[in-house]
Amino acid sequence: MNTKSVIKGRGAQRNVPNRFFELQHETRQDFLEFCRKEGEIPDKNKTHYQEVFPKTIVNKVKSPDVGMQYSMNPYQGCEHGCIYCYARNSHEFWGYSAGLDFERRILIKKDAPKLLETLLKKKQWQATTIVLSGNTDCYQPAEKKYEITRQCLEVFLKYKHPVGIITKNALITRDLDILTQLAKHNLVGVNMSITSLSEETRRILEPRTTTIKKRFETVKTLSENGIPVNVMLAPIIPSINSHEILPMAKIASESGALSIAHTVVRLNGAIGEIFTDWIKKTMPDRADKVLNQIASCHGGTLSESRFGKRMRGEGQIAKQIHDLIKLARLKYFKNKAMPKLDVSLHEQYKNGQLKLF
Repeated sequence: MNTKSVIKGRGAQRNVPNRFFELQHETRQDFLEFCRKEGEIPDKNKTHYQEVFPKTIVNKVKSPDVGMQYSMNPYQGCEHGCIYCYARNSHEFWGYSAGLDFERRILIKKDAPKLLETLLKKKQWQATTIVLSGNTDCYQPAEKKYEITRQCLEVFLKYKHPVGIITKNALITRDLDILTQLAKHNLVGVNMSITSLSEETRRILEPRTTTIKKRFETVKTLSENGIPVNVMLAPIIPSINSHEILPMAKIASESGALSIAHTVVRLNGAIGEIFTDWIKKTMPDRADKVLNQIASCHGGTLSESRFGKRMRGEGQIAKQIHDLIKLARLKYFKNKAMPKLDVSLHEQYKNGQLKLF
């Protein structure tokens, strides 16, 4: 790795053009290049938080192969900086780059708890699991300051409504008091993302995430407190973490996880350019090999949008990955499974409230 050319603590190593604001991006890049030539520091690599005020917070998920019907995201952008993150492209809709902007310009939805409560109180709302972090991590560093996720969990508990959580941050254990109460009513399931056993790999792949050791400890803590945990071995990236599937699954099971899931990495939209730039700077010795193997899983391209294929991949390498996952499940998760969350309690709660009137 050429450490002199790498921006420490970040996944993306530069901003890439926003497809909706190409002229604006070119102007910004010209300014930054001028600053560099003049010896100035145009950006001190700080994270900026900005409050935004959306009208709704729960999104209907239309993709048939995602495994969720509704999601909500208290934050837009994510300081974790995972280089492969599919959510990077969504930052362009806010006028930012999917590169460094995604990690350094975090939009804060402080009204999320109120918006959620408004939805759950509606007579026409039919309870179904809403997943926190369908796009960006609800326990990213901003949560430590704003506690929006915690407030949303309090709303879910109040209205006895099922909630799923996807995260890779140990901060989730801060909310054990609420999570254990939800778990008693079978109203919560946690998906912990773990992509490697190597700290060196984690530091460059997911620079501002919780350590691997801490993540497994979090799985154990949640499990010991009766909170069901699925470990997401996602994404699997050929020649980066594909060789770690079985040992990761073994430790996940030993830590108390009830199941594992996986995806094969895909680099849609701006992510292909961001990832390619990143890997040539951080892993120059195997950059071409990794990129070619990823492409071989998606019909010769880094991008993949076909439902049913986009997250599973195809071809020999993808098949090897699926076979290892299948073996891991047979070996380490036999007779284990995540529970189906209870959607009936919310209706009972609403009916009870209506009787008061």
